[in-house]
Amino acid sequence: MKLGIVSDTHCNVEGLHSAIGLMGNIDELLCAGDMVYQYRFGNEVLELLRQSDARMVLGNHDLILLGPQGVRAREAPVVKADNLSLLQSQPLTVEVNVGGGKRLVMTHGSPIEPYDRYVYPGSKELKELADYAADFLILGHTHFQMAERMGSCLVINPGSAGEARDFSNGRLLSCCVLDTSSGEVTFHNYPDPLRP
Repeated sequence: MKLGIVSDTHCNVEGLHSAIGLMGNIDELLCAGDMVYQYRFGNEVLELLRQSDARMVLGNHDLILLGPQGVRAREAPVVKADNLSLLQSQPLTVEVNVGGGKRLVMTHGSPIEPYDRYVYPGSKELKELADYAADFLILGHTHFQMAERMGSCLVINPGSAGEARDFSNGRLLSCCVLDTSSGEVTFHNYPDPLRP
């Protein structure tokens, strides 16, 4: 099974389009959160994720917009009701069996408390995941790409498909494809179409 993975699109639908094109034939698209950008709503991103039958989780920016401080942003005339409902219906964590009974968990930040921690490559937060009970753990939040094996768990962060911050790939946008049979992760790095 081939899973396309994106995260942190932050309203950048052109970056998401590029990611989907680069991933080629995939069996399912996963999005590890932050579809919106705090108080800026992303109709086009949510529509493209819906059209792609993507499995999504909420990120910290999504939660800000959906929280008490996001009322004015949610009530803006540009926000489409069906897209807001789609965002509101997403969970914080997804747990599914993929590719022959392997367990995949997807969340935006750390899967252990406090959940909003940033899990960077080589960090102590990453080392804390050594005994995590999953074959694949998909994270976002940092905008830094990573595929690190911690014990029996492969921790994957696709980087950001919307706002490049990862100096290790030259501050390019990125996404990845996970082959659940082999455990191979292929990253795709590409320039932001909004910043030529």
